[in-house]
Amino acid sequence: MNQTLGFAHYWAQGDAITHSVAYVLLLMSIVSWYYIFSKAWSSWRIRHSAGALEGFWKAPTLNDAISIVKIADSENVYAPLATQSAQAANVGSQAGSLNASVDPSELITRTLRQEINRVSSRLESGLTLLASVGSTAPFVGLFGTVWGIYHALLAVSAAGTVQIDKVAGPVGEALIMTALGLVVAIPAVLAYNAFTRVNRITLAELDGFAHDLHAFLTTGSRVGKQ
Repeated sequence: MNQTLGFAHYWAQGDAITHSVAYVLLLMSIVSWYYIFSKAWSSWRIRHSAGALEGFWKAPTLNDAISIVKIADSENVYAPLATQSAQAANVGSQAGSLNASVDPSELITRTLRQEINRVSSRLESGLTLLASVGSTAPFVGLFGTVWGIYHALLAVSAAGTVQIDKVAGPVGEALIMTALGLVVAIPAVLAYNAFTRVNRITLAELDGFAHDLHAFLTTGSRVGKQ
């Protein structure tokens, strides 16, 4: 068995397309791991600050409650709902604007919806990229494998003899590209699924918080606490 066979040998024998495929996989891996680490840190901070919602309702006044959630909400996910909806409920602050002619309940509902949409957009940033990497990286690697096998077969054909030891080495080297594609894709898919679950939990909490805020600001009591 030729001890020179391996990725280094495959790289040395590769052409521009082979190298381009490897660089594309490397770029996809770097970008996906950047988003994995950054969103993992952000998700941990969001889940860590979710407990501030109960502290919000235990505060003696609305201003104290807003201050509590602002301090705990390091990712600025929950606090904007409280601050913006409280401002929308302040009729005096709407004087001189189109909002003054809108029913306060409708204005609060619109404000809460806008804030939830903003947070949802933030939470979903990067997920499309992770999903794209997870679905396309194996095919990019497979293309590199097919191209490598094609060149290996051309070399065997040019040599005029077909021997298994002459074919197995180059084909085995070409399969490295498929393995690299899977190495890039699997972490991206796992991370996408994990972040999607965290986002679903966070958005459900935001929806419940917004519902309670709307009830409190329009009726003076929290839903289920009348």
